[in-house]
Amino acid sequence: MASHRRTSQHGPTTLAGVTVVSAALATAAAALSAPQASADPTPVSRTAVGRDTATTRVDHLYEQAERATEKFNGADARTKKLRDQVAALQDRTARAQERVNRMRGRLGALAAAQYRAGGMDPTVKLMLSERPDSYLEKASALDRLGTRQAGELHGLRAAQRSLEQQRRETAGKLAELEAGRKEVARHKKDVQRKLTTARRLLSALPRDAREAYARASRSDGRHEAVPDLRGAVPASGRAAAAVAAVRAAVGSPYAWGGNGPSAFDCSGLTQWAYGRAGVSIPRTSQAQRGAGRQVPLSRMQPGDLVIYRSDASHVGMYVGNGQVVHAPYPGARVRYDPVGMLPISSVTRP
Repeated sequence: MASHRRTSQHGPTTLAGVTVVSAALATAAAALSAPQASADPTPVSRTAVGRDTATTRVDHLYEQAERATEKFNGADARTKKLRDQVAALQDRTARAQERVNRMRGRLGALAAAQYRAGGMDPTVKLMLSERPDSYLEKASALDRLGTRQAGELHGLRAAQRSLEQQRRETAGKLAELEAGRKEVARHKKDVQRKLTTARRLLSALPRDAREAYARASRSDGRHEAVPDLRGAVPASGRAAAAVAAVRAAVGSPYAWGGNGPSAFDCSGLTQWAYGRAGVSIPRTSQAQRGAGRQVPLSRMQPGDLVIYRSDASHVGMYVGNGQVVHAPYPGARVRYDPVGMLPISSVTRP
């Protein structure tokens, strides 16, 4: 499998010549605890294989965590949208209840006046009933109503029906919201479990192996030569602004679920950068794939979104000269990498 481990930053990188670095991270526990023969002729080789297997497993866990992070982001975005819808519905329901209360108040005043005059008209009792619909179905009752009274009663009936509809919609959205919260919590737990396992595997490695892994795949993105991007022409003015924003974020830490301005995950970074350019794009890498026009690899321009893997679980921004800026995974920082670091699924121009 492909990973985010660092590849060479020297010289321009072409799509045809990009080396896809594979070093994914596989179960140290199984490899390091495997039974050894009493007379193992190559103990060093066995140890090296165990270390390679462990780091492969760690890379794999980070990839899985990234997929889970994008699912978390999607569920979180849907939940926030539902929360806004529920708030709007609750506001409309409150206004509908106020309207019903006002209408019943007017009818109550009429009933009080009639009572003081010596008795309450049966039609007024009808208008004050909690559920006048059944009475309204009786034509004889409607015939006894005056024009103004009939209008009042019809208005009350419509208001009550609207109120009941608002209550049903609100209840449905609240149920969706609760389901969304559970989905968010489930994906969050999945991310945390995978990251905890990855940290445990890394901690189990000898110090030299951990340091080698850090050098290979956890560059901080800040203390390296900036690629030569002269001559790279963005697709538009807003693309140029997004490129400037994403380059300014180089060196910021990765944080799953982070969308800036101080920490990012992959789709949070690209969403933030385009937000700085005044352009709204969706929260997840999967949704960002459809957030514009698809362009062929041969026609990429700075500002284009490069979507990785067949499931679109990673995204970076092309900045020119064969380079993208992206937020790789926990422990790494926003950095430059060759555009072909992972299998490319598509390129989108917002």
